[in-house]
Amino acid sequence: MSTEGRSEPGVDDAVRALLLLMPRMVGRAKRIPVPEELQSLALAPRHLSLLSYLLFDGPMTVNDLAARLEVAPTTVSLMVGELSGKGILERQEDPADRRRRIVSITDAQRPSISTWLSRGATAWRRALAPLTPDQRQLVIDTLRAYEAAAAEPEGSDSPPVP
Repeated sequence: MSTEGRSEPGVDDAVRALLLLMPRMVGRAKRIPVPEELQSLALAPRHLSLLSYLLFDGPMTVNDLAARLEVAPTTVSLMVGELSGKGILERQEDPADRRRRIVSITDAQRPSISTWLSRGATAWRRALAPLTPDQRQLVIDTLRAYEAAAAEPEGSDSPPVP
């Protein structure tokens, strides 16, 4: 992913660049304004992924959400209960299987949630669109590897940044 006229950075140069870039990215994401009608609902970062899946992929079951979020169904069920109580989500009977419940964003909250989440989605689209599918997968894999490495216990055997 080099740009013409720029040399490709070594690992340490890339680490330094990302250590400067990541806090700015997180800061910008945190500054995306929550629409006024959602501010009183005290939505936490954990709700963002759940709402994103429902907004972009449509209604789904708690088990499907849990699999996508990589958490236990009980965790998702608690979040769904919390957001349902705030009027953000609704649960409806699955017409194909009455034992299952389908979770969706309420019609009343969908426009506000769409406005809120679309800014980040638009930024990612602009950043990823010029890349090849393999390059996009590399970005995703790299961010996942970073997340996993950052979650490792302190004192792992990785070298310090010079």
